[in-house]
Amino acid sequence: MTKRQDWRFRRLWAVGLITSLLLVGCGNEQPSPPEAPAPATQPPADHGGHEAAPEQKETAPPMAVPSGTDTVTISPQRLQEIGVKFEEATRRPLDKVIRTVGLVVIDERRQARVNIKFSGWIDQLLVSATGDHVKKGQILFTIYSPDLVATQREYLLALQAKKELGGSSYPEVAQGAVELLEDVKRRFQLWDITEDHVRDLERTGQVSRTLPIHSPITGTVIKREALAGAYVEPGTELYIIADLSHIWILGDIYEYELPSIRLGQEAKVTLSYDPATVLTARVTFIYPTLDPKTRTAKVRFELDNPGEKLKPNMYANVEVRIPLGNRLVVPQGAVLATGTRNILFVDRGQGRLEPRDVQIGVTAEGYYEVQKGLAPGERVVASAAFLIDSESQLRSALGMMGMPGMEMEKKSPAPTPSAPEQKPEKGKPGMNMPGM
Repeated sequence: MTKRQDWRFRRLWAVGLITSLLLVGCGNEQPSPPEAPAPATQPPADHGGHEAAPEQKETAPPMAVPSGTDTVTISPQRLQEIGVKFEEATRRPLDKVIRTVGLVVIDERRQARVNIKFSGWIDQLLVSATGDHVKKGQILFTIYSPDLVATQREYLLALQAKKELGGSSYPEVAQGAVELLEDVKRRFQLWDITEDHVRDLERTGQVSRTLPIHSPITGTVIKREALAGAYVEPGTELYIIADLSHIWILGDIYEYELPSIRLGQEAKVTLSYDPATVLTARVTFIYPTLDPKTRTAKVRFELDNPGEKLKPNMYANVEVRIPLGNRLVVPQGAVLATGTRNILFVDRGQGRLEPRDVQIGVTAEGYYEVQKGLAPGERVVASAAFLIDSESQLRSALGMMGMPGMEMEKKSPAPTPSAPEQKPEKGKPGMNMPGM
């Protein structure tokens, strides 16, 4: 065999091999299933030299979305595997609960600042410590002031002039004596000198070197600046006294919860370190501004503070419970929120589930209020609804891709009969080759 004949022989042998492989592949190709649902497909007719594959029994997939229906079918075994639970939609009393942490602050209407309206020197300091409890009218300190001494003498002179000139035959003289006495007396009132000291001055006729300054309210000394022997001027703040028997709690309420807050609502106040203590407060004011960083608004709760258990700057837990009445509700896990739709799966029996759009209302105590789209007594998927939605979407996607043979559960593949040995047809050029 020459070199040219050997090259031609190899070329013919390669062409024959490729043609044989193509014929074998065409003989094993199965027809694609029809798109529309139809009875079991008849096996294809036998071709020359080929045998029909044995018919296989079809098994129901664990999930199917029938064409033209609104239900999803899931096998009971699959429902159990993914942990699906059902619950009836019922009407029940629903309470919306708003919880926050509040800061205990002093009631701004129950505090007072003690200062004087004349200059002088503190003589005797009777309340000398922050935190001391004082009663209304209790003496805080005594003060010496040249202005006070001069005014006392002027009052005694005016009082004497009234006695001597009050019965004068000249009305102008009598009226002047009375007006002078009243002017001096009014000065004492403007300086916060109480009536009892003026009466003592009238009774004794003696000028006192010092005069006492009294507490304006009953409460606790929050701040003290007074010192014995210190010189003070008008407007100097010497004490801050607060009544802590009634306090405020300022809570932060998110803007989406504000529509549920109303004046007069009751709130339960508890302490994290003393759960046994439960106090009752009321909403008395909703502040008109919103914090742009936290998106919350301040709400003021007022309550009595027996034994002054709550201290300023403490934290307290506040809970507002708002009765909403009887509402049709489903568990929160039953609702699939897509952002534009809210979907429930309603049980239709025998593994059939109906996806249904619903309109939901308030959320409270682990339930959604259903305002539209569901009737009382209907059974809905209460848990694992998102798994049902995921599987149904996957099944639908596989169907659209034209792969009906794929199933959601992993199954062992059915044995496929091997294709019969292909025999080359006679008369084909290049099939009968030397050496094959």
